[in-house]
Amino acid sequence: MKSHIFVGFGFGPIQAGLFVSEAFKSRNFKRMIIAEIDQRLVDAVRANNGRYAVSIAGLEGIEIRQIEGLEIYNPSNDGDRAKLLDALRQASEICTSLPSVNFFDSGQHSVASLIAQGLQSSSAPATIIYTAENNNHAAEILEEKVKAKLASPLKHQVQFLNTVIGKMSQVVTEAEEIKAKDLNVIAPGIDRAFLVEAFNKILVTQCHIKGFKPGIEVFIEKEDLLPFEEAKLYGHNAIHALLAYLGAAKGYRKMAELKNDAALIQIARKAFIDESGAALTKKYAHLGDTLFTESGFRFYAEDLLGRMTNSFLDDTIERAARDPQRKLGLNDRIFGTMGLCMEYGIVPEKMAMGAAAGVAYFIKQAGLDIDTSPADALCHLWQNQTSGYKTQMMEITQKAYAKLTSAR
Repeated sequence: MKSHIFVGFGFGPIQAGLFVSEAFKSRNFKRMIIAEIDQRLVDAVRANNGRYAVSIAGLEGIEIRQIEGLEIYNPSNDGDRAKLLDALRQASEICTSLPSVNFFDSGQHSVASLIAQGLQSSSAPATIIYTAENNNHAAEILEEKVKAKLASPLKHQVQFLNTVIGKMSQVVTEAEEIKAKDLNVIAPGIDRAFLVEAFNKILVTQCHIKGFKPGIEVFIEKEDLLPFEEAKLYGHNAIHALLAYLGAAKGYRKMAELKNDAALIQIARKAFIDESGAALTKKYAHLGDTLFTESGFRFYAEDLLGRMTNSFLDDTIERAARDPQRKLGLNDRIFGTMGLCMEYGIVPEKMAMGAAAGVAYFIKQAGLDIDTSPADALCHLWQNQTSGYKTQMMEITQKAYAKLTSAR
């Protein structure tokens, strides 16, 4: 019996190709509603009678999934906002999937304000709110913003949930690329396609509302998400960036091209399993979770290496390498992994190769002098950032950088 009502904020590939798609597949939702400020996208889905397409990349090809019955409203429009608020008052599951947590309280009719208004007079027995902003504390941040907007305490149970989403996705905007890849546009009249990978093993915070059963049933609940968030950041994200930067250094354009470079893949494999994996399993072996075992992490690594270089997902080196200033942060994916390795007595030799390639990429992208030393580039990148392993990481990266540049 369909008893749930879903409301999502933001209509990008993760919202469309994961949350709404899984809600639709579950057959547990009597209504699915999206809040989206891109009026062209709203108009296109409406004109298509609430139907849209997602292109799903598996290891053997592309599957086109058609989702039906979507209501989509622009909260900037007074009439649409009234309908959205009515839906929020009935919602049992809400999901924010925005560019960053900075958008929670942005604008006159902010996401936090709308959710607060809906919850304030909710008729739902209980509501869970997923946050999909790729921030370890997105749920806590949104909860704080929403509570600040409430006029009085809530009368029903609400829980804000963090997520660990290891699902790769993109929006394809070039008409020729859409045609060449045999993708479907989102809806007639909009020159964009959602391309997501088939993976849907998503981790979420354990729901503690007594008697509440989420309508989206495929998500895996964990009492403490932090270890798995670190596995994503220091495993998935770190190796994805390492592959991109090493690939860029060798002149590749597509991530799929890397799978034919045995030497490069072996560097990534050793960085993933012998460095990142070894450190994470030492840190979290006490949990007794399969992931944090030698065999479990090896399976995780091999699976991801195949997915990252999936020719049907067709990710570009440029997209995977973008924003090097953030990705090369002292405590972000690459150097954060190196620091974790050092903490557990592991020399991150292979990760340092990815770091060196990343520094070379940053120097080029930032338009710095070609003779800029890696030390100067890192000092620029690490302004006001601290780590107990800062000096050691700089030294090992400089050695790797010297090898990288001498090999050109």
